Amino acid sequence: MSVMSIGRNINFIGLFTANTILGSAMPMLILLGGLAGLMLAPTPVLATLPASVQTLAGLIGAAPFSLLMGRFGRKIGFVVGGGLAILGALLGTSALVLGSFILLCFAHFALGAALACYQYFRFAAAEVVSSEWQPVAISLMVTSGLIAALVGPQIFIMAKDVLVSAPLAGAYVAIGVLSLIGLAPLVVVSIPPLKSVPHNGVDSWLSALSVLKQHPVRTAVSIGALAQGIMIFMMIPTPLAMIEYGLSEAVAGDVIRWHVVAMFAPSFFTGFMIKRFGSWRISMTGIVLLILAALAAAAGVSSGYFYGSLIILGVGWNFGFIGATTMLANAVPAEEKSVVQGVNDTLIALVSTVCAFSAGMIIAGFGWTTLALVAFAVLALTLAILYFAKP
Repeated sequence: MSVMSIGRNINFIGLFTANTILGSAMPMLILLGGLAGLMLAPTPVLATLPASVQTLAGLIGAAPFSLLMGRFGRKIGFVVGGGLAILGALLGTSALVLGSFILLCFAHFALGAALACYQYFRFAAAEVVSSEWQPVAISLMVTSGLIAALVGPQIFIMAKDVLVSAPLAGAYVAIGVLSLIGLAPLVVVSIPPLKSVPHNGVDSWLSALSVLKQHPVRTAVSIGALAQGIMIFMMIPTPLAMIEYGLSEAVAGDVIRWHVVAMFAPSFFTGFMIKRFGSWRISMTGIVLLILAALAAAAGVSSGYFYGSLIILGVGWNFGFIGATTMLANAVPAEEKSVVQGVNDTLIALVSTVCAFSAGMIIAGFGWTTLALVAFAVLALTLAILYFAKP
């Protein structure tokens, strides 16, 4: 198999197309979580609560989605995820029309569960190609986010004021439409069923989870959780911090756009770098870049520092997250994938949830610079632990 053969793989193309369209909601939700929250929240301290609830939904939904896919197949899981996105879009629109902050939180809970489901596209990509090309398939699947990064913010700008009586509500309508369209490419997709073993009792579940004791699996889970958690920790409060320092919503939206571009653009070559240098080295490089992003954020609060910090943050996430995903895909036996992948994404969502909630409190109580220094301290400590724990 070659790169060209991956490009002719109808299953990969269908997954890639669906992930691209469905994932276009993600950069829109980065903006909506904070801005809609700030508009409806009873106090500014709660402005990031919808985004935090969205991350919490990922924590709750990650394992059930993995088990659902293990039993009924990836396609059924993705359809359920798309359905939740449509429901969340309807709730979000209603929340802004009615001025209900509680309804907005419910909307982002449904949307967060959908985003958790979409995370499994990267594993599905690895299952429709040969083992040799799994790193490239995973990496190329992540590039779909680049298109989402370019298209999502533009759709947000065009749609947010469509409903004149309810600012931002049009963006939620757009998310619902995109979600409906994004399910169509899955019709042509045929994914091999997961070779999962039945887990009927506590002992069998513990036996399946024992694979987490293996160092490569434990390391992969740790790096993936760190990369995703720190990215969430710094990304969610960015629009609020920029507005606080006198920058416009348009500039904040552009910073988020380039951050998301930086998250996904390197995916064109990350898989090849992993094939050449190994997933461990690429993952460690990602953590180092995340440290540099935190330092850049702490260095200043002008637009240039925000652009630089968030772009480096995106590239660091890409190397760390794709490296960890590849490490996990290679380390887990086929029959245990549905369980271990569910645990992996649950732990990632748990760390992300803690980071999302703590980011809101830190940015409200201590400011952007303190948040950046906290990120630096966590990253530096974790890097040291991972480096010296390497066998």
